[in-house]
Amino acid sequence: MSNATTIDTKTQILDVAERLIAERGFSATTLRNIVSEADVNLAAVHYHFGSKEELLRAVVHRMAAPIIKRQLEMLNRLKAKTDTPSVEDILTAFLTPPFELIAGDERNGMLRARFMGRCQSEPEPVQGIARGEFSSSLEPFLDILQRVLPEQSRSQLNWKMDLVVASLIRVQIKADTPNALLKSSQSQDIQNTIAKLVTFLAGGMKQA
Repeated sequence: MSNATTIDTKTQILDVAERLIAERGFSATTLRNIVSEADVNLAAVHYHFGSKEELLRAVVHRMAAPIIKRQLEMLNRLKAKTDTPSVEDILTAFLTPPFELIAGDERNGMLRARFMGRCQSEPEPVQGIARGEFSSSLEPFLDILQRVLPEQSRSQLNWKMDLVVASLIRVQIKADTPNALLKSSQSQDIQNTIAKLVTFLAGGMKQA
């Protein structure tokens, strides 16, 4: 098997798994479903990933890694400007990258949004895998929030960030449904969604 074929097969499996899990959920998506729609054999899934759970981990990691990298880049840029950025700017740096990943992708953007939301809200082991992959940027954001909101305890800021993440997940799950905050992957809809979320969440974050 050539390296190019290996890469193509692996990517095809990841793409199909992401779409099916977004549409049906992890428990309702079987390896047979994935194999059939990816037009590969079961041996290929086992060769590349070993198990359904490890396939999920690979899909989540593929999505989470660039989001976390971008979150930390935006946060570092913010800290370079000032030691005490606004809560609104901090939340914008945290919330923008997940939406940037779907911006402009008319074909897959809303499915990708729903996948991000769904994988962080499903029962274990799905939620634990997603939490592990997406959580590595949380501590730096808590550190800067502690600096700009010194009157609040770390415990307070922790549960408030939990609610920020929960709000993000809810918006992602409901993307492109009736009365959804996020209506499409168009740039204007993305920016409006981020702005409304930041305005809503910043008030609660600043309340001691």
